[in-house]
Amino acid sequence: MTTHWTHTKYNEGNAFTTDITGHALRTDTGHDDGGADSGPSPKRLMLASLAGCTGIDVVSILNKMKVPFSDFSIDVHAVLTKDHPKIYNFVKINYKIKVAEEDKPKMVKAVSLSQETYCGVAAMFRAFAKLDTEIDFIG
Repeated sequence: MTTHWTHTKYNEGNAFTTDITGHALRTDTGHDDGGADSGPSPKRLMLASLAGCTGIDVVSILNKMKVPFSDFSIDVHAVLTKDHPKIYNFVKINYKIKVAEEDKPKMVKAVSLSQETYCGVAAMFRAFAKLDTEIDFIG
């Protein structure tokens, strides 16, 4: 069984520093929430984790398919509920990538495999939110 661990230490205000297997990560809240905005908020880090997870999958799959690509980015937009505890209930993942016309179906397949089979973060998100994906083929 694989286990993951983190260690989080309080700094000041609303700021904490978390050790993630030797990588230090500072979190905080924005000024509107009483923080100093000295690091990303924990909820926004969830979105970064989602983008990173699916991005790693897509790159790995495209490389295995020998699909050349460039200008790859992922935007994630999420909607929070109005009542506490405020959670994400809708998340849209927008992939932007430059591939040859004949490789577009392979990109669609890579995103589908990531979302339906490989991305554990997306699977966790589906437990509490509706996920939607979109691919924008550029230039």
